[in-house]
This record gives sequence, C-alpha cells and structure tokens, in this order.
Amino acid sequence: MRFWGVEGYVTAAAQRLAVLAGTRDSFARAEVMLRELAGWELDDEVIRQLTHTAAKRLNASREHRTDDDRFAKAKGAVEVQIDAGKVNTTTGWRDIKLCVVCKRKRGESATPEKWSNRVLPAPTVRSVVANVEESSIFATRVRAETDRLKVTTAGDVTVLGDGAEWIWNLAADVLPQAAGVLDVYHAIEHIGAAVKAIWGESAEATRRRQSGLLAVVTSGKTGIERWIADMFGELPTGSRGDELRELASYLSSHPTRLSYADRLANGRSIGSGLIEGSVKQLVNRRMKLTGARWRVEHVGPLVELAAIVDTPDWHDFWTAA
Repeated sequence: MRFWGVEGYVTAAAQRLAVLAGTRDSFARAEVMLRELAGWELDDEVIRQLTHTAAKRLNASREHRTDDDRFAKAKGAVEVQIDAGKVNTTTGWRDIKLCVVCKRKRGESATPEKWSNRVLPAPTVRSVVANVEESSIFATRVRAETDRLKVTTAGDVTVLGDGAEWIWNLAADVLPQAAGVLDVYHAIEHIGAAVKAIWGESAEATRRRQSGLLAVVTSGKTGIERWIADMFGELPTGSRGDELRELASYLSSHPTRLSYADRLANGRSIGSGLIEGSVKQLVNRRMKLTGARWRVEHVGPLVELAAIVDTPDWHDFWTAA
C-alpha cells in the first residue's frame, strides 16, 4: 500500500494506525515505523495532520461520549488528581494543566510504618482533561468533566495534589465537598529539605528525617507540629531553625489534608503518583522530544488523545467515527 500525501486516499484503518504511531512517537519516527512494519510510504506531515485532526475530533466529542456509563458502573471510590507540566510551544515554554478523574478499589489496610511497601489496585477507569490555559479557565474544563461523569457532588471523592495553591483553589471551586490529600511525597520532600539544610547528610540527619516522616504519616498536623517543636530543641549551635519555620508554614496551609493514617487503615491512596505518572508519560515522553515545539492549540487535545490509547475509549473512538 502506498500513500502520496495529504490528498491521497487513506483508509480508516490506515488512519488509525498512523494516528497511533503519531501519538506514541515523533511524526518523523512514526513515518519510519510505518514504513518498516507495513511498507507504507506515509509522509510525516500527513501523519502530523491526521494525528492533530483526530485529537481535535476527540476533544470536540467529549460531551457525546458513552464512557460516562462505564465510569458509573466501575468499582471503587472517585479520585481526582491535578498537576501541571511544561511544554515548549511556539510562544515559549508554557504550563499544561492536567486532571485525572478515576475510580480505584480499596487496597489492603496498612500501618504508617508499612505505608511505602503496600501496592494499591490500579484505577478501574479513568478520564483525562488537559490544556494550556489559566487555572480559572481550566477549572471550567474540569467542572464540565466532573459534571459529565456525575462526580461533582458525589459522596466519596478525594482530590490529591501537591502544595500548589492553584490546585487547591480549583478543587475548592469545582469539588467543594471533596476530601483533600496533600501528596505524601511532597510532604516528605519538604521535611527532608529542612533536615538537610540544618543537619546536612549524615546518619543522624537520616534518623531525624525518618522520624519526621513517621510523625506526619501517623498523626498528621499534630504529629508534625510536635516533631518540629522537638527539632527546635535539637538545633546545632548557630542555627536559628528558619528551615523548620518554613516547613511549619508550608504544612500549616494543609491542616485538613494530612489524614494519612486513616486513609492507610482504609486502604486508600495518599499520593498523587497517578497524575505525576500521567505528566511523565503523556507530556514529558511525547511532548518533550528533542526539538519539538508545539502550537498551543494542539497541546491539550494531543495529550488527551494519548491518554485513551491504552483504554477502551480508543476502540470506541475509532468505531464511532
């Protein structure tokens, strides 16, 4: 089979394969892959146009999809995870905001001492929205999706994210009834940074970091406040403990988002690894290839297209076309 260009005939099956290749890798590499695997001479510019056309069509069809029924029937509690990545666009590096709405079954109960060794079930269903836009506009996009999936006012919804203020402002606006959880790894990162700045890198510093970690995971706000007070009593000569004050200030803005022990006991997630993994796989892996620069309007739709490749939505999208 041979293709001469955009005006040439491209079957629906060929379009699907070309878009899959263009979503997974650069358009130039997609051209090589299709030639090697299928003997097709499909120009990378054709692949680019087919991929962006499919992404635009997927984005426009969101309100008409049927996956809301699949989402409703899926098992598990609702999680909403929000984050942002960086993309090099024709107008410079820009933030692309992502939101993953999923359902996840409960895992095994775990104690604070064993939290890092547990394995949570994978989400049973998920939906991704993404775009390069201000957080207030992105909030409207997220609200439309949570409304579509009927989770905006659901009784058991958790928002997980890092300490970025825009995330929690968006959550308060879109999902005011949801529980909030500060990603535990970000809490740990801040504890570790404070310890390292004061005590350096040593066995004693490691002990202090571990005790701080256990304090916040075991007792949340009260636990970390007690730990910080104890650490002030152990400051080395010459240190004023400014880093501990900064840590206290950071965590004090998340007083209700540190209920890690209760969630561990109930087999619930305490980290936002799903959204961070989505940023790595959907943004960094595809959008940050060497030399890549994107038109802003292409970024969000392409990320959303990449998000459905390994889900039933991919097949539904092509068979409904």
